[in-house]
Amino acid sequence: TMTIHNDHHIVDVHVRSGIYSSDTIFDYSHGYIATRLFSRNACFIMKINKQRIPELREIGRLAFERETMKKVYSPNIVWVQFRSGHSVLGNVRDWILYGKAIEQLCSGLPLYQ
Repeated sequence: TMTIHNDHHIVDVHVRSGIYSSDTIFDYSHGYIATRLFSRNACFIMKINKQRIPELREIGRLAFERETMKKVYSPNIVWVQFRSGHSVLGNVRDWILYGKAIEQLCSGLPLYQ
């Protein structure tokens, strides 16, 4: 399911698929995407690439277009490499950077950037 919060510039995506379940937040205000994979008990965070990620006003429309969804899940999509998200000031600095919505999703989990 997808929920778009235009007033907060946030999109929530919930995938319920057994051990492959996940929650994803697109936080356009802070410019980050966070995905919590329940099977791995971890959160993966990446900066929004405006050339590859649709704008908030388009994402709802694109979610319903079959060709777009085929492209999103295409095997030709570039793999992303993540690194551990530790900072000198601890989690406080991370949460200021990523925002409250991502903090609520990922708090208490290992972060990978």
